[in-house]
Order: sequence, then structure tokens, then C-alpha cells
Amino acid sequence: MDINAIERQSSTPGLISGTMLVIATVVGGGMFSLPIAMAGVWFPGASVILLFIAIMMLLTGLMLVEVNLHYGAGASFNTFTQDLLGRKWNIVVGIAFGFVLYILTYAYISGSSAVMAQTVFKYSGVRFPANISVVIVSMLVGAIAWYSSLLVGRITTVLIIGKFIAFFATFSGLVGHIEVAKLVDSVAVALPNSQYLPYILMTLPFCLASFGYHGNVPSLMKYYGKDPKTIVKCLVYGTLLALVLYTVWLLGTMGNIPRPEFIGIAQQGGNIDVLVQALSGVLNSRSLDLLLVVFSNFAVASSFLGVTLGLFDYLADLFGFDDSAVGRFKTALLTFVPPIIGGLLWPNGFLYAIGYAGLAATIWAAIVPALLARKSR
Repeated sequence: MDINAIERQSSTPGLISGTMLVIATVVGGGMFSLPIAMAGVWFPGASVILLFIAIMMLLTGLMLVEVNLHYGAGASFNTFTQDLLGRKWNIVVGIAFGFVLYILTYAYISGSSAVMAQTVFKYSGVRFPANISVVIVSMLVGAIAWYSSLLVGRITTVLIIGKFIAFFATFSGLVGHIEVAKLVDSVAVALPNSQYLPYILMTLPFCLASFGYHGNVPSLMKYYGKDPKTIVKCLVYGTLLALVLYTVWLLGTMGNIPRPEFIGIAQQGGNIDVLVQALSGVLNSRSLDLLLVVFSNFAVASSFLGVTLGLFDYLADLFGFDDSAVGRFKTALLTFVPPIIGGLLWPNGFLYAIGYAGLAATIWAAIVPALLARKSR
């Protein structure tokens, strides 16, 4: 083997790197919406729906890999749709993609500010008004994004590591309190008028958003080159691990909070702090309460920074802003001002925003990959 080939092989990321990219993209603050959105179908139904959506989204991800193999490294949705489906579809996908990034940025501003306010109040007794929390969180993340994309990446890496450590520590505490009667909803099952089927459709957008890693397929092609076997393994392993983590999370939440209590959680807006507070109230454990707070902060912060960086880069490319301090300031304004306004007007819209993001993501994560694959063949 020649020297250049050895260097290329040594510089290629391992399978774990690509798998973790998929996991880090999908497993984040959005998982807090799953127990609330899927409370209607409860744990048995939720497990089946998650499995079905995971398989479907994996298939569309594999279709994108197939399409991407016809293009060079760096080609993305814009290139695919423009070339294979034409300008009209490219506009539709661009609008849907921008909408998803904006609505998720708003969702994580809402979620982050709520979690921050709850954490500060719990450990200092100081209560921040919702609008103040929104501004503080947005300015902090905006300053990080403006300063350097590299800084965002480094902070996100630390947060992701902390998120998964806190997740497994939290679940190890939750599992000891799981009650089978709550998990199978035995009280409601015994009633003649208990219903689950009518709630299936409302769960789908949240499940779709929970497996929306399709924007990472071009990135994986950049990492590994035209090595479909490795990329396919990354998607398969990433999807399976995400499915396991989501199932574990539903097991821990639905096994501790009775189904009727989720009505009250949803009526309070379904924001992250409400779910964390409900779990804390049920478990009545100071150490587990601390783990929940740490996990919620890490999960939301890592997702917030990741989505923000995606929107920041997308807008910079779309409007042609350069990478100077002034150019990045313009991009930061365009990135954060609309979601901040949304956060000030509707501070508790986390659950609804995740649902809308899932609906819009259906276009470029479920429909368009199939059309692209068919056209490329």
C-alpha cells in the first residue's frame, strides 16, 4: 500500500464517530416531548410506533445514501433536489428545511429558558420572569455562535458527553421506582371506555422529529468518502441505539408517572420544566432530582447549540454573509431575532414547536428521499 493510501486510511474517522454523530443529532432535548406526546397511546403502543417510525426513517436515510453516491463529497439536499427534482421542489425543500431549523431554535429557546429558570429558582430561590430567561439564554448562545463555530463544536462535544453520562445515571435511579401497573396502565385497561387508538396520529410528528438525522447523510459522505458500507452501518447502529434510548426513556417516565397525570402536564404547556417537576414530585429523591436537573440542562443545551449552528451556517450560505465579525453579527441577528420574538410572545411553546418541526421534516426526511431515489434510478 502506498504512503498516500495509508494517510487517507488513518485520517478516516472510525465507525463510532459516525454513529455518535447520528445519535448526538437526534437524541437531545426533543426526547422530553415524547412521553407527553405519546401518553395517549401509552408505553405498549408507543414502543410499537417508535419501532415502525425508526424502520421507516432508516429506509429513507438509506435512500439518501444511495442518491449521495451519484455526487461528490459536499453535495447536499440543495444539489440533489435541484438536479433531480427541479427548481420547484428545491424551493419547497429549502422552505421546509429553514422552517424546521427556525422552529427548533424557537423550541430550544423556550425549553432552555424554562429549564434555566427552574434550576435557578430551585437552588437559589430567585425566580426569573419568562421573558428575562428567554433573553438571557438567547444572548448567551448567540454570543457563542457569533464568536466561533469551532467554540460551538467544542462546547457541544462536552455537553453531549455530559448528557449521556447524566442520562444513564438518571435512568439507573428511575428504574428502581418503576411500577408495572403504571407502565401497562392497568387501571385504565380495566375500564370499558379506555381509548388508545385515537391518539396514534398525534404521535407521528414527534416520532418523525426524533429520528430526523437525514441532514447528516451528506456530512457522513464527507467523512468517509464513497464508502456506503460504513455509512450504512452508522445509520443502522445510530437508529437502533436511538430507539433503545427512547424506549428506555419512556420506560423510566411512564413507569413512574401515571397516565392521567400527563393531562395536567400537557395543560401546563408540556414544557421541559413541567415534566422534570412532575418526575421530581413522584420520586421524592434529592439525588435523583439533581440528576434530572443536570440531564435536562445538558440535553437541551446540546440540542440548542447543535440546531443553532445548523441554522447559522444555513443562513450565512443563503444570504452570502462572510465569516468576518460583522458578517457573523448579521447572521447572528437573522438567526436569533425571530425565535427570540417567538419566545417572548409564546414562552411555553416547546411541545407545539417540536410537533410542527416533525410535520415539516416529513417533507425532506420521508417524502423527498423516496422521490430522489426513484429519480436517480
